[in-house]
Amino acid sequence: MAKHSDARKPKAETPKGFRDYFGAEVAERREMLAKISAVYELYGFDALETSAVETVEALGKFLPDVDRPNEGVFAWLEDADWLALRYDLTAPLARVYAQHRQDLPTPYRRYAMGPVWRNEKPGPGRFRQFYQCDADTVGAASVAADAEICAMLADVLEAVGIARGDYVVKVNNRKVLNGILEKAKLLDPLDPERYALKRGIVLRAIDKKDRIGSAGVRELLRTGRKDESGDFTKGADLTDEQVEIIMEFVDAKFGTLVLTRINLATAILEDNSGLEEAMRLAISYLIGEEIDSDSLNHARGAASSQYLNYLGKILDGWETGTEGVRELVELFNLLAPSGPARQQVVIDPTVVRGLGYYTGSVFEAELTFDITDDKGRKQQFGSVAGGGRYDDLVKRFTGQEVPATGVSIGVDRLLAALRAKELEKGEATKKWSGPVVVTVMDRDRMADYQAMVADLRNANIRAEVYLGNPKQFGNQLKYADKRGSPVAVIQGADELARGVVQIKDLILGAQMAANASLEEWKIRPSQYEVPREGFEKHVQSILDAHKK
Repeated sequence: MAKHSDARKPKAETPKGFRDYFGAEVAERREMLAKISAVYELYGFDALETSAVETVEALGKFLPDVDRPNEGVFAWLEDADWLALRYDLTAPLARVYAQHRQDLPTPYRRYAMGPVWRNEKPGPGRFRQFYQCDADTVGAASVAADAEICAMLADVLEAVGIARGDYVVKVNNRKVLNGILEKAKLLDPLDPERYALKRGIVLRAIDKKDRIGSAGVRELLRTGRKDESGDFTKGADLTDEQVEIIMEFVDAKFGTLVLTRINLATAILEDNSGLEEAMRLAISYLIGEEIDSDSLNHARGAASSQYLNYLGKILDGWETGTEGVRELVELFNLLAPSGPARQQVVIDPTVVRGLGYYTGSVFEAELTFDITDDKGRKQQFGSVAGGGRYDDLVKRFTGQEVPATGVSIGVDRLLAALRAKELEKGEATKKWSGPVVVTVMDRDRMADYQAMVADLRNANIRAEVYLGNPKQFGNQLKYADKRGSPVAVIQGADELARGVVQIKDLILGAQMAANASLEEWKIRPSQYEVPREGFEKHVQSILDAHKK
């Protein structure tokens, strides 16, 4: 009789473009979300949770890939409707506001956080599911709402641990971009869909300027570009005149690179006065006049004003673009009272924002410190947040224009940036966030060990009893190490008879094993006895000491 083969076993592997998150990572994210939401609430925003699933119609076709506008979402047909996982948190907000506007205040200020999904090609550090943390104001047409978002974004970055001088908030305006596109005859106000494909290629090319340089942008504006791997990207096939109009904007004299370097250098002047003369000469060149040391704090504002004047000249006679410049001027003036936040904002013509629903101000937060890649090369981490004004998104539902503006923070990228920063500084990356482990020396005394855990938990200390096979004590300590446990508690028969427990400081033990001499072990032991009664206070003192 023939043997029946077993049914094929499923592969235990994560789907391509997705990943799993374990204890310490989840705890890190939770802590970061708490810090971000605290800033959002300080600014007066209320929490909102929306469904992970929306109709495809409600989401709209706003993803940046113009070649496959319907394929960027995970969608399925249910009855007569196409449903999809949300690709961001903004499109659901537009639906919520349109649906509940009669019950909501105007303006409506909300923040939201959670996973979003995009059905796009995954790559290094690029996943199909990722966390976003948004804040938006719906119903406020004033540029003041945009300025507030920029100031709040700066406050958020500093709240989560990004030092001032390690980031910039780069600002542009889609009306400025539209003015340039009109001037280049790539945007017809009477027929917005005309040249849509070419515009998509142009905007993506501008957005890549930091990575591929001006020469690469020119190639994409013309016939196309072949990258280092040999892959060819088709260009926009623009005329020479159109290319020069676009590049005049992209390569503006007071562009992003110079302004960003001024930001970084000015931020460290107080600690390195030797830079002062070099900075004075550089800024004098940029703004065309001599300045003294007392004026250095105003240097960025002067350079930005000069750049705005330059934009005004480029767009003279083009109404849409000129309006965009006016809005940028107003935004910068409104940021002036914001203190440090104002100093971190720069104008950058390459800020495009790929989503198609932006109508006015657009901004990105970029981290400016260097990290080392897998091949040992220095590079900047790049963008971790972005947003802008989208006055037409709610209109799709209501037929009436509803102004709105907001920002979205890429939580996973921000966490990755902080980890990379720790590595660059040579700091220990192991997270001792696990529970205190009460070891088991005698399995017949499990009730005693559970009582110890109860005392720890009653003192609000995270703790657990080792529930594996207690035969090999070394395995219990290996388990505690793998869990990232800061402390292990030990009580054998001898300790029980004397009414004591052994407390092992696992963090100190690891540090000393790596760095300390034998004499240092004697001076500061990592394991010692304390009375069983009130032992949890000694555990807490160890935890408190390592928090400092």
